[in-house]
Amino acid sequence: MRSLADKIENYLKELLGRSQGSVEIQRSELAQVFDCVPSQINYVLSTRFTVEQGYLVESRRGGGGYLRIVKLPLTDEGPLRRLIEASVDRLTSQQVGEGLIGRLVEEGFLTKREGKLMRAVIDREVLALPLPERDLLRSRLIRAMLLVLLQDDFD
Repeated sequence: MRSLADKIENYLKELLGRSQGSVEIQRSELAQVFDCVPSQINYVLSTRFTVEQGYLVESRRGGGGYLRIVKLPLTDEGPLRRLIEASVDRLTSQQVGEGLIGRLVEEGFLTKREGKLMRAVIDREVLALPLPERDLLRSRLIRAMLLVLLQDDFD
């Protein structure tokens, strides 16, 4: 059975899929749809709709407040390289790394198989080092794998 967070995420992604790449919704209305507290909506937005995952979330609080979720386009190699540089900094948590990989699979820059392989390599159980060394190694591995995959020629 899917969790409430999964259901909210899927609902929002479905709305985005039917729109022109952005959606506006009131947080209180969304909380009513799922019979939950607004903080649950905040949790989903902050963990599943990040820049690394390809989304920009704008929020205005108050009586007429709303949430605007924008799917950021990723159409060629230039923006992809900038995303890699911005997302994979000196220290990369497992959550950030998996978010970036998930987005690249979703956008078609990585196959599902490549995504699974990369997720396996960056897993905290595989990188059995103390922090911050683990996050530094994860960052270097992600960057190296993605830059190799961006190359046109595989000699």
